[in-house]
This record gives sequence, C-alpha cells and structure tokens, in this order.
Amino acid sequence: MALAGNELYLPISFLPPLSGNKFYYHEVIGFKTVDANLGYIGTIDRIIDQSSQAIFVVRNKDKEILIPISDEIIKKVDRMNRTIEVETPDGLVDIYL
Repeated sequence: MALAGNELYLPISFLPPLSGNKFYYHEVIGFKTVDANLGYIGTIDRIIDQSSQAIFVVRNKDKEILIPISDEIIKKVDRMNRTIEVETPDGLVDIYL
C-alpha cells in the first residue's frame, strides 16, 4: 500500500464542469463582484477556506472586502462575463470601504 496515507491530486481537467451558481474555487479568482444594491465592489483576489465558512477576498483598490460564500448571498455566477452577482447584508461592504 505505497499510496496509503498520502495525498492524491487530480489534474483540474479531470473535474466535471459545473453550471448555474455552482463553481470551483479556483475558477472564480479574478471574477468581478457586483452587489445587487451597490454595483461593482471589486475583483475576487482569493478564497479563504480554512474555517467552517469559506470567504471571498474581494480586492477594491487597496482595500480587501470579505464576503461569506453562501447560497443566500450569491445570486448569479456569470462565467461568460467573469462576474459573480451577490447581495450582501446591509452594512457589510461599508465596514471595509
């Protein structure tokens, strides 16, 4: 059992394509983030996935905005235009800007 206890990685090309609002974290890096009420708020710089709640780190000039990744917040993933539409809770974005 030479592989027992070791991590195994598959090439990204082996992942099945996702549709709708489902996405792989690596595929949305660089997507624009547009809030339903505030408009464009920034570009996804990275994703923090080291706690029970995954978080988008959205870059807006020299600021970072942290947005929880949840079905309640994500309204639309537009792969063609590389955009994610969100509806953040009132005041969340204001905390960072």
